[in-house]
Amino acid sequence: MPNRTRRMKFAIVSMGWVLALVEASSNPMSVVAQTPVESPALNVIPRPKPPFGGRIGDTVKQSTPDFPTQVQAPRGAPNVLVILTDDVGFGASSTFGGPIPTPTFERLAKGGLKYNRFHTTSLCSPSRAALITGRNHHTCSTGIITEGASGFPGYDSLMSKSCGTIGNVLRGNGYNTSWFGKNHNVPDFQSSQAGPFDLWPTGLGFEYFYGFIGGDSFQWAPAAFEGTTPIEPYLDKKDYHFDADMADKAISWMRTQNALAPEKPFFMYYAPGTAHAPHHAPKDWIKRFEGKFDQGWEKVREETFERQKAIGVIPKDAKLAPFDPQYKKWSDLSSGMKKVCARQMEVYAAALAHCDHHIGRVIDALEESGELDNTLIFYIQGDNGSSAEDPSGNGLTNEVGVFANGVVESEEFLVSMIPHWGSEMTFNHFSHSWAHAMNGPFQWDKKIASHFGGTRNGMIVHYPRAIKDAGGMRSQFHHVIDVAPTIYEATGVVPPTHIDGIQQQPIAGVSMLSSFDKANEKAKSKHVTQYFEIVANRAIYHDGWMASTTPKRLPWVTIGNTVPNPITDFEWELYHVDEDFTQFKNVAKENPDKLTELQKLFMEEARKNEVLPIDDRYGERGDVSTRPSLTRGRTKFNYYDGMTRIPEGSAPDLKNKSYRISAEVEVPEGGANGVLMTQGGRFGGYGLLLMEGKPVFVHAFSNQPQHKFKVGSTDKLTPGKHTVAVDFAYNGGGIGKGGTATITVDGKKTAEGKIAQTIPIRLSLDETLDIGADCGTPVLDEYQVPFKFTGKIEKVTIELK
Repeated sequence: MPNRTRRMKFAIVSMGWVLALVEASSNPMSVVAQTPVESPALNVIPRPKPPFGGRIGDTVKQSTPDFPTQVQAPRGAPNVLVILTDDVGFGASSTFGGPIPTPTFERLAKGGLKYNRFHTTSLCSPSRAALITGRNHHTCSTGIITEGASGFPGYDSLMSKSCGTIGNVLRGNGYNTSWFGKNHNVPDFQSSQAGPFDLWPTGLGFEYFYGFIGGDSFQWAPAAFEGTTPIEPYLDKKDYHFDADMADKAISWMRTQNALAPEKPFFMYYAPGTAHAPHHAPKDWIKRFEGKFDQGWEKVREETFERQKAIGVIPKDAKLAPFDPQYKKWSDLSSGMKKVCARQMEVYAAALAHCDHHIGRVIDALEESGELDNTLIFYIQGDNGSSAEDPSGNGLTNEVGVFANGVVESEEFLVSMIPHWGSEMTFNHFSHSWAHAMNGPFQWDKKIASHFGGTRNGMIVHYPRAIKDAGGMRSQFHHVIDVAPTIYEATGVVPPTHIDGIQQQPIAGVSMLSSFDKANEKAKSKHVTQYFEIVANRAIYHDGWMASTTPKRLPWVTIGNTVPNPITDFEWELYHVDEDFTQFKNVAKENPDKLTELQKLFMEEARKNEVLPIDDRYGERGDVSTRPSLTRGRTKFNYYDGMTRIPEGSAPDLKNKSYRISAEVEVPEGGANGVLMTQGGRFGGYGLLLMEGKPVFVHAFSNQPQHKFKVGSTDKLTPGKHTVAVDFAYNGGGIGKGGTATITVDGKKTAEGKIAQTIPIRLSLDETLDIGADCGTPVLDEYQVPFKFTGKIEKVTIELK
């Protein structure tokens, strides 16, 4: 340690003052003089003489140089890798008896432990907030996905600074930290380049972020970010797929960290967008699964159930929950639709298997570095159950179009899309009955927080330093909030009481570390009580029992209240889950006192965790007009060339109204082509472009040919400056109606045409407003992105009428 007791005198020049300080051997610093001096000249820094007579060199000779000790991780602290896939049910992966081969998941299971009673919240954003903080999702203000945020404390999507993340804590304790893949925890109204960025990964303790912010990602052309900078990594790359790119970036980051600071542990949060819609996979991977699912979803579910018993991931006496009649039956499908639906599952299986393959590359790189045995790995297969967000039961090629905007896809159209399923021509989702099969042996699916089909996910923990029962299984009840405290105990890090001066809420989860010990294989669950709630579907687990509401809002229903009073108008079921693994037998009638006891306990937990008020709305949850907004009250917007990737939540809302888009451009000799302005893309969007030198307005209600509209001028723009504009006159009479588009050049009408149908609710889940180039997918397939404008754009103005 340096000798900090030597007597020193020095001066500081700042803001036109000399501040002379003295440090005595036993006294704190004290101000001895404050004397005004002249401000520094433009290119001369004043060098005042020391306020003492000796030479500066004497002071150096009498001192010992040193640097403050940097924060270091506890001695022997392991690396930590948390892997979280998306929308994958308990019965999907081969590791837990499912039909989809997941060799990396199995590899880690053989060297680690399976957990067959691990739970999530049943929805994306809530599970992710709970995972990275160790607190319940409502406590983190994330009781719903960010796009559905309302102004109530448990649902406003503004994650409290009192809920510090694993990134905050480990970075503050000497770890390098990174986040790859899906986020879905940035408020919808804070996802633009204007920020604020404190709730982005880099503001939550993660030093490096490479991924996407929203709920899902177009794997062939993702709306990706590096840190907070939007990037287009797919451009000019053949056969690009985000899962492969993400693995490349994670491996590179890990290798760099290990090469530069091998003694410094790292924390990596690796969260692929797979297998959330769209289900995208390379053609050769899809081909591997051809014909594997021709038997249909009921049969696949039964086959999975038998395998689950055979490999021991469910008890031998477990019962298969019945196939609810509200799901579409395989026998009800025509021969054409059976081919469509079989293809959907082939693509879903290929997407998950392909994702697991690239996770395997990350694990291989970890092993090559010699750090595999020194890394605590959590591999959680799904942030909730598989998604049944398919209204018709036929599956779909355009998630936002069908699910949000009421687009109807005919059987003829779906059959025609079989060769393209899983390609860049689809934003696809499978039948809700496939989701139900992937969530076997349980009832229900994603968003149904009351039942295990929505909340129970397979998990593997791999940590050779502490796990000697390799290949074993643990059946204690656990929840996603238990991951953070397990990491803290394993690393020897004590989470601070304050982060950045803000007092932290207590960690709600319990550590799983004791379950790593073979001696505790049959130990009683330490996680005794856990509530669940998503869009009023709710449950309470306590000491081997579970009270669950009977679902009112089905997973594929977007809009509309289901009951007048969500608290009193739901029926309740009761299960003794310690003896009934699949929630097969409702014993509410036989145990009314136990049910009443648990209902009261739910309300106690609800009050404690900011769950109230109970709200059963989903797509229309909250009043958008009350949310923070960058655009509210504005009717005129000016944009300039190169302004791209402006998300829908921060862009002017052109839906269901009249508007004007005008562009001031300069056309060079020889003409110009390209995008002046677009918003959205192939699956829903519009834009003003120059094609073959001619002004064109395009509108896509969906990806179907009859929903593509184009109004174009017949004459090319001459070289020079012009004002190109389109005026859209909305017909009115409700949402999603048509209108008339009129194109003018320098004030003169050059074209006019009808747009029969417009987008009523949501343009896109991941595409943006772009000026001068198109990001993502094209509105019309007559051009290819980025279709950058080859002239000069002075300004683009959007006016809401």
